[in-house]
Amino acid sequence: MTATVKPFAIGKVELDAPVILAPMAGVCDAPYRVIAHRYGAALVCAEMVSSQGIRYRNQHTEELLHIEDGEHPLSMQIFGSDPDAIAGAAQVVARAGADIVDINMGCPVKKIVTSGDGSALMKTPDLAVRVAEAAVKAVDIPVTVKMRIGWDDESKNVVALAKRMESVGVAAVAVHGRTREQMYSGKADWSYIKAVKDELSIPVIGNGDIFEPEDAAAMLTETGCDAVLVGRGAQGNPWIFERINRFLADGTVVPGPTFEERVDMLLKHFDLLCKYKGESLAVREIRTHAGWYLKGMPEAARWRNYINTVLTGVNFGSALSEYKESLSHTGKFDN
Repeated sequence: MTATVKPFAIGKVELDAPVILAPMAGVCDAPYRVIAHRYGAALVCAEMVSSQGIRYRNQHTEELLHIEDGEHPLSMQIFGSDPDAIAGAAQVVARAGADIVDINMGCPVKKIVTSGDGSALMKTPDLAVRVAEAAVKAVDIPVTVKMRIGWDDESKNVVALAKRMESVGVAAVAVHGRTREQMYSGKADWSYIKAVKDELSIPVIGNGDIFEPEDAAAMLTETGCDAVLVGRGAQGNPWIFERINRFLADGTVVPGPTFEERVDMLLKHFDLLCKYKGESLAVREIRTHAGWYLKGMPEAARWRNYINTVLTGVNFGSALSEYKESLSHTGKFDN
């Protein structure tokens, strides 16, 4: 079996390639989702939103529901363990313009699982199924579920739970090949992704350890999954999507971005943040992204620290211009 670029559908949502931006808190803001689409992501997923936050109209939560032109098709992820709250949140997400509602049953963060949400739902499969079914019945757009392979090594129940999700009308499942206990350590076990794919007729999306085009091709080939979900490999790296698509299309390994391209993309990302969120918020939020874009570059730590002190868009642009000039003078622009 050889991996290729081929279209597929999640419910009625047609996707032109098997490469998707994973939902990541603090990463998948509107500007980055727009950029990821431009660089080849067939579907982008927004950072998770609390169903209770939606129910009680939390201001920050409502800000997370904002969708910009250029983001479609877009999956918006919600989390929670109250079926009624999830149903209501799904309806709000659909009205906001999302193409797909995704339910988070994979987040391993302590403050999420302590409330019985995220990957903790894998410990209560009957409740997890009720949560998914409530969302399916509440909206006309496709509902998907993202989960891990289980809570720990003694409870890897992803295959059984995925089958139940399909039975209540879930349109696709995404499987991260780690347990909650692993968090993000160790190596993702793709064999469970294959096991789920072997049992389901709905699309199965694989997740875990996709950092290079070859990783995506290997996962598609080894598991037979319909698409790959790129998470940490996409942080500060929107080029990963077009590189994967090209490799799947004809086997070409497109080189990663040059240092100059990385600095230029960081500035483009900042400009979009200013456009969508205003300069004051943009200069704060770009700091995390800057750490990813500049990782491994010459004197990156010093320039990241400098960027963390700037308070205006003018100063941010000046800092990047100075950095580019220093790289060009030392002949270090090319990786």
